[in-house]
Amino acid sequence: MLKKSYKIIIVPYTLFLLYLMFLGMGRFQYEDNLIRIEPFLSTVQFIRNTIGWKDIVIIVLGNIIMFIPFGFLGWIFPRLKDLQVLLYTFISSIVVIEALQYFTRMGIFEVDDVILNTFGVYLGWVLCRLIEKRFSRLIL
Repeated sequence: MLKKSYKIIIVPYTLFLLYLMFLGMGRFQYEDNLIRIEPFLSTVQFIRNTIGWKDIVIIVLGNIIMFIPFGFLGWIFPRLKDLQVLLYTFISSIVVIEALQYFTRMGIFEVDDVILNTFGVYLGWVLCRLIEKRFSRLIL
C-alpha cells in the first residue's frame, strides 16, 4: 500500500520541489552567476546573519527534510535500494540542478545545498530500511 502511494506522490512532489528551487519562495533572477563551493561556510554565515530561528530551521532543516522522500526511490527503481548507487545517482542529479540554478541565475550553486540535500536522501534511505523491516506486510 505504501509503495503504491509513494509511486503516485513522488512525481508531483518532485515537480513541486523543482518549482521551489527555481521559482518559489520569493526567488528572483540574480544579476550575476553566483557560486559557493566552500563546504558549510554559507550555512554558518546564514545562521550567524539570520535573526530568527524560524528562518534557520526552514532553510537548513528544510534542505534536509524536503529530500528525505528520495531515499525511498528503491521502491520504484530496485537498483536504487543500494545506498552507493542511490547517493551517486542523487548527487549527480542535484549537481545538475544546482548548475542549472547557476546558469539561469535563478539561484546560487551552493555545495552546502548538495551536502544537506544528500544527507536528507541518506536519512530517507535509513528510514525506508527501518520501515521495510518493521512493517513489511503494510508496504506492499
